[in-house]
This record gives sequence, C-alpha cells and structure tokens, in this order.
Amino acid sequence: MNGDTAFSAAMMALMLILPLSALVARRLPISATLKMAAVWVAIFAVALLAVTAARRNGVTLSDVPVALGLVDRQVIGSTVIIQRSDDGHFWTTASINGHQQRMLIDSGATVTAISEATARAAGIEVSDPFGTIVETANGTIVAKRATAASFDVGPIHATDLSVSVAPTFGDGLIGMNFLSSLKSWRVEGDRMILEPNAAP
Repeated sequence: MNGDTAFSAAMMALMLILPLSALVARRLPISATLKMAAVWVAIFAVALLAVTAARRNGVTLSDVPVALGLVDRQVIGSTVIIQRSDDGHFWTTASINGHQQRMLIDSGATVTAISEATARAAGIEVSDPFGTIVETANGTIVAKRATAASFDVGPIHATDLSVSVAPTFGDGLIGMNFLSSLKSWRVEGDRMILEPNAAP
C-alpha cells in the first residue's frame, strides 16, 4: 500500500465515523444499522475510487471549475490553459489597461482587434486620422490603429500591444501579434495552451 492509498483509506475511515456513530446513536435494530452502514461504506468507496482515478489521470481540483464552465481558463504557474467553448471557439477574459473584456482568440487575425466602446472603457486614445482598410469575415471595414499600454491574459503580460479599433469589432479578438509574442501556444484537443516567455 503506497502513501497515497494509505492516506485515502485513513480519510475514508475518519469520514465514516460520523454517519456510523449517528446510526448507533439512533438505536436502530442491528439489521437496519448494518444495511445503512453498508450503504455509507459503498458511497465512500465510490468517492474514493473516483478521487483516486482523477489523481492518476492528472485531474486536479482546479480543473473542476473549468469543466463546469464557471471560469474560462486555468492557470498553472505562468501557463494559461483555455477550454474550448460550446461554440467551438476559444474565449478568454483579457485585461486591457485594467479593463476586463471577454475576447475571442483568433489565430487567423494578424492584429488584436477591439471595438470603439472597449477602447473608450480601456482609456485607449485612437489618434489614427485615416484608418486602414481591413478585410473581415463580415466584409471590408475601416479600422483605426492604436496601442494598449497593458494587455494581460491571466499572468501573461504584454506592453504596448498594437490594436485595431472599429465599432463593428464587438467583443473583440486576440490576434497573432499577441500570440506570436509568447514562448509558445498550441491546441491540444479541447484546450489551448499559452506559455509566456521566461521573465528576464
């Protein structure tokens, strides 16, 4: 019996004491007490098996909120892991100059794009007088160039990130100019993994 198994068995025994002592205190007939005790043992045995299987497969408690859709990403050290959304895309919340904005990660976009409303909320000054013609999935638009002084996805930090601003960009998207600044990014199944460069 290894250390993990012994610890788990000890925890199960301790957790069984409370319901079993409650059964004894109720002074039920011995047959009813034994049946209830068997039910509690079965419940805790199944729970123990589930926890053991999860640990062997590398599942941790931090995976649970992501799997339930309560959060859009998991952070391990400085690595950010983003779960694929129900729509088949990868979404995450970015901090743009401190303004929180849910954005689509789009490796097909050259530059990170935000709406005019997001630019205002993030305090980004758009001083491009003419703009640039941009081809999007919804057609050709004129977008203006600007710079986000601070752009964060979890612990991953970028400074002076170029952004494209147009009213039709909606929630916005994180483009290759952010992704290419990372040490690496990749998709493994339903997870996108972002690894930042080592801090200097």
